[in-house]
This record gives sequence, C-alpha cells and structure tokens, in this order.
Amino acid sequence: MFVWDANDLNEEQADAIQKVGSVFLVACPGSGKTRTLTYKIAYELSKITSNKKFVIAITYTHRAADEIHERVENLGVDTSQLWIGTIHSFCLEWIIKPYFIYHQSLKNGYRVIDSHDKDKLLESLCEPYKHQKITIWDCEYYFSKEGYVLTCPELGKHASLQKIFAEYFQALHDAKQIDFELILWYSHQLISTVPAISELLSNLFSYILIDEYQDTKDIQYDIVCSILKAGQGATSTFVVGDPNQSIYESLGGYAIEPTLFGQMANIELVLLELSQNYRSTVRLVDYFGNYNFFDTTIVASSDERHYPSLITFDSTVTKDTLPDEIVRLIKYNVEVKGIAPNEICVLCPQWVPLASMTRQLVAKLPSYSFDGPGMAPFGRDMDNFWYKLSKIALTEPSPLMYVRRIRWAADVLRDLEDAGADVTRISKKSLLRECNSIVLAEPDGLIYLRAFFEILCDRLDIPIASHLTLKDHYEAFFASAEARVKLLIQQGSDSLGTVVNFRKVFQARRGVTLSTIHGVKGGEFDTVIAFALLDGMVPHFRAPKQEESAKKLLYVICSRARKNLHLISESSRKRGYSYYTPTEALKQCQFTYDD
Repeated sequence: MFVWDANDLNEEQADAIQKVGSVFLVACPGSGKTRTLTYKIAYELSKITSNKKFVIAITYTHRAADEIHERVENLGVDTSQLWIGTIHSFCLEWIIKPYFIYHQSLKNGYRVIDSHDKDKLLESLCEPYKHQKITIWDCEYYFSKEGYVLTCPELGKHASLQKIFAEYFQALHDAKQIDFELILWYSHQLISTVPAISELLSNLFSYILIDEYQDTKDIQYDIVCSILKAGQGATSTFVVGDPNQSIYESLGGYAIEPTLFGQMANIELVLLELSQNYRSTVRLVDYFGNYNFFDTTIVASSDERHYPSLITFDSTVTKDTLPDEIVRLIKYNVEVKGIAPNEICVLCPQWVPLASMTRQLVAKLPSYSFDGPGMAPFGRDMDNFWYKLSKIALTEPSPLMYVRRIRWAADVLRDLEDAGADVTRISKKSLLRECNSIVLAEPDGLIYLRAFFEILCDRLDIPIASHLTLKDHYEAFFASAEARVKLLIQQGSDSLGTVVNFRKVFQARRGVTLSTIHGVKGGEFDTVIAFALLDGMVPHFRAPKQEESAKKLLYVICSRARKNLHLISESSRKRGYSYYTPTEALKQCQFTYDD
C-alpha cells in the first residue's frame, strides 16, 4: 500500500485521498489540488490486485497529464496500470480505436486530422462567403449531446456557417477523416448505441479521476457517467475542481452540480473540499474573495501569507502609455521588490492586444526575456505525430529529463504502430538512443527538424511516404511551422527561427510570461499584471450571465498571484464609435488599493 509522510498532506487532503468510494472535491486556488490528485492516483494504483484493472485520470490539458504522470512516477509507484490524458485522447484510445467498426461512419476506416488540416479545409469553404466577412475565425464549434454548436457571437452569420459546416462534415466523411471534436461525437454515439462498451470499460477501470471538472462539457460528462453507471458501483470516481474558475462556458464547459452528476452516474458521492490556500498572501486572498461567486471557503495558509502584498488598480493610464506603464511595473517588481522575471506574468483577455504588447515589451526591454504569444516557432499541436517526436529531438538527454523523454518515446512508438509501421524491434530505450546519437550543427530550426526526422526514419527503416498518416502529419506540421516562422521574420524576429529558439518551446519558462486569462489557468506567479480589464473584454460582450462571467475571470486573474497584483483598465481604447470602460465588477469592488 502506498503511504506518505505525515507532513506531505494536510488533514483535508489526506481525508479526500483515503475516502472509500466516489468523491466530489471542490478545491480552492492554491489548495494543493494537483498534489492531492497525484497522491490519490498513487494510492489507488497501489490497491490494484489484478493486472487487468486500470486507473484512469482525465485532465484538461496534455501538459497537466504529463506533470501528474511524472509526479506519480517520482513517488515510486508502478504506473504500468495508469492511463492519463485528455478526454479526447481517452475517447480515441479506449472507445474509437477498439470499437470503431460498430459505427457506420467509421467502420470502413478513419484518420484523425490535426488542426492545420482542419483550418485549411474550413478556409477553402469560407472563400465563397468572404463578401459576408466570414473567415476561419468564425468557424469555432464544439459538440453537445444534441449536435454541434457554433461559438461565433455574430448570429447573423450562423445561416451561412451552417452551410459551411454541412460541407465540412461531408468532406470529412467522404475522405474518411475525423477532427478533434468529432472524436467526442462519435464516442458518445458509440457509448449510447452499444451499451456493451460501457460495461466492458467499467470492468477494466477501478477508478476514474476527473481534473478541472468545471471545464467539462455535457457530452463529456455523459460519456464518463455512462461508464460509471454500467459499473453499478464497481468503478469509483474522484472529481475535483473549482466552480469559481469555470471560464470556458463559451466552449460548452460548465461546473455540474454534484447531485446531478451522482444521478447521471447512479452512484453515491461524498462531497468534500480543500480550503487551505498555500499560494497567496492574506491580503490577496481577502481581495480575490470579492469575486468568489460560489462562496467557497478560502483560508490563506502560505508560509509567506503575511508578505506585504501590493495590490493596485489603475484606470487612468491610456492605451498609448500602457506599454510604458507595464515596463515600469515589470522593472519595479524586479529591481525594487526582488521578483525574478520568470515569476512575473502579464495577462490580457484576448490574443490580438497581447501579441501587440509582447512585441512592444520585447523592443522596450531588450535585456529581458519573454515567453509570449506568437513567439513560438510552431504550434503546440499535441496530436500531431511530428510534434510529439520534436519534443525528443529538441530536448537534451539528462537524468532530470529521462522519465519525461521515455514517456514521449512510448507515445511515439504507439503512434507509429497505429500508423501501420513495424515497431516490434524498437523499444523505448532504443528509440531514445537513436535520437540521442543524432548530432547536427544546423542552426536553422526547420532545416534541423527535417534532417533529424529523415535520419531517424532512415535508421528505423520507416519510410514516411509509405504511411499516409505520417505523411499527412508531416506536411501539416511543416506547413504550419513555416507559416509561423515566416510571420515572425516579417515582424523582425529573425532569431526566433533558429534551432536555439525551437528548443525553448520545451524548456521551463525563463522570462516574463505573457498569456491570455484562459491560457494562464493553472499557473501561478509572484507578480501578476493584467490589462484590458474592460467591459466587453472581461467578460466578452457576448458572454452569458455577464456579472457571473466577469467575477469568474477576475477570480482566476487575481488568484494566480502569490505576492503582488497590478490591475489595469486603460482608457482611450476604441470600441466601435465609443470607448471601452472598466469592467463593472472591478469598478464596483470596494477595496483600499495601493498607490
């Protein structure tokens, strides 16, 4: 049985881990949610007595899956019976791949396309509608249990978008292709029409853990609950998250009521909470408590909880003077408060103003490093085979990286096998040895990766052209990367196309982080600087329940900070024929800010 030292966990965490049966855990920010989830996984793995049972952990992002998997391994627990990944990966691995023959649209074969191929197809289908100003940016969608849902806020475009998507889905069907969201749709249909699938999976899974439940869609809840219900109590669940951080409503995510989840799964749930915040100071917890919409308990418990936090709110700075003000705040935190640059985060609600701010800060602070949007030379397309291989190609072999790289090697081999390649003579270790032995002096990132992939495939005797999936992913990976590098060079960022910069994609952050509010969820920094906190942006003017949405976004922003928080609602930012005004919930907050 997995055991831990007395100082590893607090009473709330230990109680949640040791609780028998299914648990619904509400965890406040900085409460050690990931640690609790990690120890729970290790605890349940150690209780497995059959080699035919698995512990399943479903995370919101691939990065979270990697982090938790690594933490479990570092606890010394055997992870051979652990599966961890996103809901899309889960559905592909456990439902689509083994049972696709039972679906009319999949039974003759299928191929998962990446985001680049999806965007290319949608761009071509949008072309006849450009006179209506319909672009690829209007074509975001997700699936609910009833069908696909358009997220475009301009309702006048929906009739044309319906036609575009009718052509899109038909084109995918004709080409035997499925995209990211269709994985969920087809999985839900399989689960719904073939009850034996849920029964078989419930016999395999001793535990299903769900991280960040507040970002889960109804179709995802339905898939998981079908498996739990089929198990008739034999499969338990551990659901964890924070309803106050439910900021993905526009993509279908919502925080389900525990009672409703229990009814859908036909199981009894024990309701627990983690209330100790080990991240932020007392002053910060008091402040973001103003945006605690669901009135959860938050107790400042950090060792530095009495640090004299600076909390400022500025609505006087103009859009034109904003970059200089953010420069001043960065320098003040580094030079006066002693905050490391990599512990500073600059936040904005939207990518466009954030990308512009990134370029201005790079120019104004040449001695600082920045990790921001548009600076990565290729997209993080987690399901593209060559993206997975690039993680090995661009990281150095070291003892600290070994566990992570051996797991990446396992992913690469699994994808090669799925693509029809013969990998019987290749092990995870031998794959890493081959990769480690490739030494190239090429400075250009794209040329380096092409050469690396060619050499490796030649040594492994796996011709790319002979495997359709590998070939398609290869073309999509480099087409996307070439477009991004070209744009960076046009913007005067020549160095970002070098292999040195390519390697930074998989390194720990080294400079000031720039991110959207949605992109930073799960992160934490000593200092957070947030701008464009304006009605119509925070929340988006089309967001439902404006006051609730605003509070949740502000809650996420403010709870990222450990020590200092700087909030900015700049003036003179144009909004049509008028100007944006400060976010109402922020403006109405009664708090004594610092000068």
